[in-house]
Amino acid sequence: MKKVFQLEDLDCANCAAKMERAIAKIDGVTSATVSFMTQRLTVEADDARFDDIMKEVVKTCKKVEPDCRIIL
Repeated sequence: MKKVFQLEDLDCANCAAKMERAIAKIDGVTSATVSFMTQRLTVEADDARFDDIMKEVVKTCKKVEPDCRIIL
């Protein structure tokens, strides 16, 4: 399953790149793209566990960029 989410308060392109790399390492994630310019997160992951994977994605993003919020 592939979904696109809006981001709020993503401060810099470097943080977006760090988030993208961290999300891609999560078990079950096929691909992840974080765009600083459009403030969007695209996640492609295992359909059966998508909700659990997204909870992990939110935790990971908070570690990299505490002010950033993913609008689910």
